[in-house]
Amino acid sequence: MKTRHPSDSTASDRLVGLPDADALAAVRAWYQGLSAREAVARYLSHRKVDGDSSRGILGRVRRQLATYVLQFHRPDLAALFSHPESERFKHARTVAKAIELLPTLAAAEPLIGDDVGQWLPPRVAKALQAHGIKTLAALTVRIPRRRRWWTAIPGVGAASARQIEAFFAAHPQLTERARALVVVDPPQDLVPWERIVVPRDVDGSQGTFRAPHATCTLSADNDYDAVHAWLALHESQATQRAYRKEAERLILWAIVERGRALSSLTTEDAVAYRAFLRHPAPRTRWVGSSRPRSSPEWKPFAGGLSARSAAYALTVLGALYRWLMQQRYVLANPFAGIKVRGTAHVPSAAARVFSDSEWSLIRTVADGLEWSYGWEAAAAQRLRFVLDLAYGTGLRASELVGATLGRIETDERSDHWLHVAGKGGKAGKVALPPLAWSALNRYLTQRRLPTTPVRWNPNVPLIGALEQDSEAGITSARLWNVVKRFFVTAADVIGENNPATVDKLQRASPHWVRHSHASHSLARGAELTSVRDNLRHASLSTTSIYLHGDEVKRATQMRAAFAERD
Repeated sequence: MKTRHPSDSTASDRLVGLPDADALAAVRAWYQGLSAREAVARYLSHRKVDGDSSRGILGRVRRQLATYVLQFHRPDLAALFSHPESERFKHARTVAKAIELLPTLAAAEPLIGDDVGQWLPPRVAKALQAHGIKTLAALTVRIPRRRRWWTAIPGVGAASARQIEAFFAAHPQLTERARALVVVDPPQDLVPWERIVVPRDVDGSQGTFRAPHATCTLSADNDYDAVHAWLALHESQATQRAYRKEAERLILWAIVERGRALSSLTTEDAVAYRAFLRHPAPRTRWVGSSRPRSSPEWKPFAGGLSARSAAYALTVLGALYRWLMQQRYVLANPFAGIKVRGTAHVPSAAARVFSDSEWSLIRTVADGLEWSYGWEAAAAQRLRFVLDLAYGTGLRASELVGATLGRIETDERSDHWLHVAGKGGKAGKVALPPLAWSALNRYLTQRRLPTTPVRWNPNVPLIGALEQDSEAGITSARLWNVVKRFFVTAADVIGENNPATVDKLQRASPHWVRHSHASHSLARGAELTSVRDNLRHASLSTTSIYLHGDEVKRATQMRAAFAERD
């Protein structure tokens, strides 16, 4: 039979009554100066049995007093009755007053801000405090998060969890108050990445699926630092921002909605997160209009994500976990195999491609920007160069703004090449076809810069600022805004004549030009491997999503072969 330690019992298990009048009289006499033997002989002689010492009898009465007052959550009185015997005269007057107070003690009610040690068994309280759960408020909001909430807290097992749950069941006002706090103060739960302070019990230092620390190649002790290390791999600021957004959302959701660390998430959690991305709830906590990250009204979402955006988010998170597994930080990837309905049969790039006719129309609008649509000449010239360079090379926006004249070379066959630093700083070489090369020469002339390579300043960016004779470049953000402004202009010009193209332009970003380059290259007969190398894809499977251009060619040929009968 198991023996339960007194410190593991709840208050209801160890209820004791107030010592009777004789016992209290003996304690008073002892404090007033009688020896233990004299006090017991005078008031408790009828209770003394063979083997009992007078000091032992008085000690039991004092312990009963300490236990009794603890039931009313008066640790101050309990400490008073538990002092060493040598200090009895020091506390005599205070003890006498306390004994008079005992019959009037009222049942104490726990408050949301009370320390867990005031109400829970010492062993359980110690385990909670070791993981940053110091108050009843902090504990209360943990319990309803999920069924086996205690598994994330070492030292708290199922038996201790039942004790805690019984305590909160006996005091429902605590849960009501805690929920009220969550509803009233949601912004306190959600802060941007740079201001996150992760509670220790969910920071991943003891994550359920953490790999052995001895085999991990990361110095990071928690999930937040591990994700930081992953983000640092990507030199592109745009990539870092995009990936940070997805990691930020997952960390906040894991803590607030699941009460778990990233390294404790299960496949079931990943499935729940997929649903959450489509419909973030509660909306008052997660969704809001765009605000600066420094604003107290900042929210992680502007609304639910589309199927494509949700698929992208899960792809990024899957890549994060795969890298963490490679570093032996975690043992499993909960996002492995998680798909989003509505995206599998339509490659995301395929929907973000301008057709040949659409691109021709867009380029025609660009030719008349300064004469028909009020653009400054320098701005219009730069925009046309950006379109031709991006369309002819398939460069990413970051690669476009990072390209300089010194990175161009001409080989022995008079073919022109541009050396670039792609994703992760990976070096690559991109062909400059006649469309891009002639556009560059025209743009250099418009900028009053030499067109002869031997006279080039190698540090001059290919895409320049608008200042007269400026050799400065522009940022990725500026390029994005310029191209978006043009797409809006083109949509207004095309108007009702082509609603499908207008819809595309209203949704388009500069990266659509890269997609169009890839699709048109394949449709015009370029080999898949050549397009892959020019785009610097890691595998042919990535490039093959643009093969839908073959369908256009196939449909055209079938129409020609099987025309309508006369």
